[in-house]
Amino acid sequence: MLLDGIFPPITTPFYPDGRVYHKKLEHNLEHYSKTPVGGVVVLGSTGEAIMLSDEERREVLKTARGACAPHKVLIAGTGSESAIDTLRLTEYAAELGYDVALVRTPFYYRKQMLPPNMLAFYRMIADRSPIPIMIYSVPIFTNYDMSAELVIELAEHPNIIGIKESGGDAEKIQKMAGGTRHIRRTALVTDTFSAVTPRMLKAEANGNGELVPVAALAGEAKPRSEHRTSSGLTSSSSAIRVVGGLKTRQKEVGFQICAGAAQRLYPSLQAGAVGAILAFATPAPTVCYEVYAAWKEGNQELARTKQERIAGAAARVAGELGIPALKYALDLNGYYGGPPRLPLLPLKADQKAEVERLMADIRN
Repeated sequence: MLLDGIFPPITTPFYPDGRVYHKKLEHNLEHYSKTPVGGVVVLGSTGEAIMLSDEERREVLKTARGACAPHKVLIAGTGSESAIDTLRLTEYAAELGYDVALVRTPFYYRKQMLPPNMLAFYRMIADRSPIPIMIYSVPIFTNYDMSAELVIELAEHPNIIGIKESGGDAEKIQKMAGGTRHIRRTALVTDTFSAVTPRMLKAEANGNGELVPVAALAGEAKPRSEHRTSSGLTSSSSAIRVVGGLKTRQKEVGFQICAGAAQRLYPSLQAGAVGAILAFATPAPTVCYEVYAAWKEGNQELARTKQERIAGAAARVAGELGIPALKYALDLNGYYGGPPRLPLLPLKADQKAEVERLMADIRN
């Protein structure tokens, strides 16, 4: 699965009494489907997944799956403290049609989370998961920082395709990119090198009455020829193949690193990230995409300018004020934010005024 681009880790809307507001979740996903983002993450940290019951997580995954456009990559946050619970939710996400599972590092028994524990945890899930796995390192919440060396070792597993590195450390991203440079896999993409999802192929096949070969979803074919892209990866220029009525080809990809801090997006891309999962992209997907697009096109000056435009707001709204501020910014930008779930509290009046000021030039 190709992970290029920007992926908002969408929020979970709530009624004032704390119940999940599924209609507003559908509303938000319809809006994201019209933006240039590569896909969305459901039940990430920004989605308050840790605040939800298992039943609620499953219902949120189901609602989001039904509302998301098939041409967007759909990533499910399935991480839990135990490997077996993580696997159960991963399998459920796969049954619904999710493309990738994002699995955060377990952290509660932190002193026992040594490298052998983490290797066993991720390998067990990756061995049994029917969909590809992404590692999710988010030390700001877990107080556990997955080392570059451990990530490089896990990257050898054929079903672990990437990582969301939330720390914003460009040096660490560069180290991971260098240590996994030898890994080369193939992904099925469109004839214009956009991601192809199993849901997209199913939709195309249903429209044409054709069956989609299982091998086509796996992206097993070897590319015939390659050219170097701006991100340093090679992509195939092999003959176009029609799969399920959709024009496709194979693209060579490596271990795919997604940045996790919007205020550090440009340096993260320069260091070796191929895309980003950004909390700030939930209320501001287009401006985050503009940084990525300028970098992808090789316009470094424009990319730096676009980065400077969002750095202050991203650091304050997403990095410091957090989910209540992101939800208020969503309300300002045409999405539904609504209240967070207790013990998180809505913003105070002065904080709302600050968010309004920071988001004044950032509309989506």
